[in-house]
Amino acid sequence: MARGTHASLADERNASVVVYINGEFYPRDGAKISVFDSGFLVGDGVWEGIRLHEGSFAFLDSHLDRIFEGARAIDLDIVMTREELTEALYATVRENEMHTGVHVRLMVTRGDKKTPSQDPRLAVSGPNVVIIAEHKTADPEVKLQGIRLFTSAVRRPPPDTLDQRLNCHSKLHEVVALIQALKAGADEALMLDPTGAVATCNATNFFIVRRGEVWTSTGHYSLGGITRRIVIELCRAHGIPVHEKPFSLTDVYGADEAFVTGTFGSLTPVVEVDGRAIGAGSRGAMTEHLSDLYVEAVEQATRM
Repeated sequence: MARGTHASLADERNASVVVYINGEFYPRDGAKISVFDSGFLVGDGVWEGIRLHEGSFAFLDSHLDRIFEGARAIDLDIVMTREELTEALYATVRENEMHTGVHVRLMVTRGDKKTPSQDPRLAVSGPNVVIIAEHKTADPEVKLQGIRLFTSAVRRPPPDTLDQRLNCHSKLHEVVALIQALKAGADEALMLDPTGAVATCNATNFFIVRRGEVWTSTGHYSLGGITRRIVIELCRAHGIPVHEKPFSLTDVYGADEAFVTGTFGSLTPVVEVDGRAIGAGSRGAMTEHLSDLYVEAVEQATRM
């Protein structure tokens, strides 16, 4: 896999994983969803990426909060309770004999339609719930070398177009942004908001460090990242000045450090943006410090 925040080490065990679909388990090659599924037809659904660490899902309550809130926002009835969804997650990793170093994708769509259409009234099956668990360890070279970003011409839309705080299946604008970045020779895309301020990356939340302060966007035009929120909380708990504010590419180019956050990669250094080295062009001291604090937070959360 090309370098990026979702680059992982190859693991042969993933060839034999079983996948949860609506209460049943299927071998990887036999895991199927109908071509009439709402998610396949029109991207109608919500999802979460969750890490299993030492037998426990890290920050599970936050992930469940987000998927149920997203489902309510799009008027999708998951049908299952939090407790039932939690049991389904743990049943999936038990079925796969997994304990740690696992990334789980939980997806809920509006279900099968009786004919291809946007109309939610044409859903006939109830929601489709899919859980894919894989052995995944982030490529350590990415954390050492960092990633390069390219600012895409594709903007993050405003909330009245497609609220970016929804972790929904409609990701085409992010895919196009990433394609632009890849064509430009970068690893991932940086995206601006409708005002021209820095918003986020195509699949992660973006931070810069300037003169000992940590800056990130307002969050109005980006996913409400759980790792993002934890990093902000860690900064506040350890006396590190942190700001959620609008800032421009000029601020980025002059930053001392930059990094991105996400459930899979945790904190990944950004060493270059639009061909400009950020700081020394390598992983900075603040990024390393916050990475260590985040590892401790995961350990604490999964011991509870």
